Order: sequence, then structure tokens, then C-alpha cells
Amino acid sequence: MILIDRFLSDEQDPKAVEKVLGKLNDMLTSNEELIYLAVQKKPAVNLLPDCIAVSTRRIFYCEPANLGMTMNFKDISWKSVKEVSFKEGLLGSKFICVPQQGENIVTDYIPKVQARKLYQAAYEQLENFKEEQRKQEAEEKRPAASPVTVNASPQGFADYSHIEEAVVVPEPAAVTAPAAPEHEDETTVKLRKLKTLYDKQLITQEEYEAKKATILDSL
Repeated sequence: MILIDRFLSDEQDPKAVEKVLGKLNDMLTSNEELIYLAVQKKPAVNLLPDCIAVSTRRIFYCEPANLGMTMNFKDISWKSVKEVSFKEGLLGSKFICVPQQGENIVTDYIPKVQARKLYQAAYEQLENFKEEQRKQEAEEKRPAASPVTVNASPQGFADYSHIEEAVVVPEPAAVTAPAAPEHEDETTVKLRKLKTLYDKQLITQEEYEAKKATILDSL
């Protein structure tokens, strides 16, 4: 069961959060965790705000329908996301999701604090997915080592004649491929991403120091 209090820290509409979480709780898959939830705040009437939720596997878009009696949900997995961004304005911020295919998904009137944290959560999860993809592709490209079979002679001694013959036959010089760069550990990746967010002034120094301490404490 998802606890509602952790998603009300940035003045999200409690009624909207409660209604959305009740649905999302049944939609999350095994080992999928909800990271952040932002709620639209329209300048005039804000009775039926849209919500955006970021999980470890996707972005959820939650839109009220039928005068709030029902809710429409659509989601986009990190595999289908090219990049995310946000743009601040006078009446809040726009959160922008750029899919691998199709038009950009833009949600406006997101409070600025929520937009920054929504972007931070989405950016980190997207980078985590890309890093896992790079690791998987590297593993798939890594050639499997071929075992050398040594045949035993009738006297019980190892027969190395095939190795001597192989030495006599000239072989073309092998081109040594450059060593693959070592992958950074998870903690280093998180700290580097956190520093990037701070350098771009997307989080304050206090948020940077607090998040950094949390990552280091987990060691």
C-alpha cells in the first residue's frame, strides 16, 4: 500500500493525490516503486487537476474525466522516452516528455517546486535505464571464451602435437582492441548525476548536500 503523506510534501492537492494513488496502487508491477507525484494547479478553477507520477519503470499521466467521476490513465515506459525537460513560466511550469516516436507530451500549470522535483526524479530514472541498457549491450557484445581441449595420448600423456603444428602455420597479426572502459559503480553514477543537477541549478545546495549524504549513508 502506498503511503499518501510522502506525496504531499510540496503542497500537492490532497484530494487529487488520494484519488490517483488509489488507482496507481493497483497498476504498479512487481518491484516497481513510485518515486514522485506532481499535481497541476490551474490559475482559475482547479477542481479537476491532472497529475503526473514517476516510477522506476515509467511515467504515468492521470487525467480526470466525466466531471471527476472517472480517471483516464496512460503511461510511457522509459524505453520509449528520449528525454525529459521542464520550462518555468509566470503561472507555473511545463513538464515536457520527448518520446522516441510521436509528438512531445506537454503538461502545463505544474507548480515550480513540483516541476523541478518531477524533472529530477524523471531524469534520474531515465539515466538509470540508459545505464542498464549500456551494460546489457556490452555484455551481449562480449565474446564468449572458447575452451582449449587437450587430447590425451595412448600412453596417458597430453598430446601437444596439434599445438606445435598450429605454431608452424603463420597467422596474421591480431589487432588488439582497446580495453572496454570499466563501468562505474552505482554509487558513483548517482553522485555524478546529482552533481549534474546541482551544476545546472535544478536543485539547491541544501538539496544537493542532503541527497549526497543520503547516498553516502547507504554505503
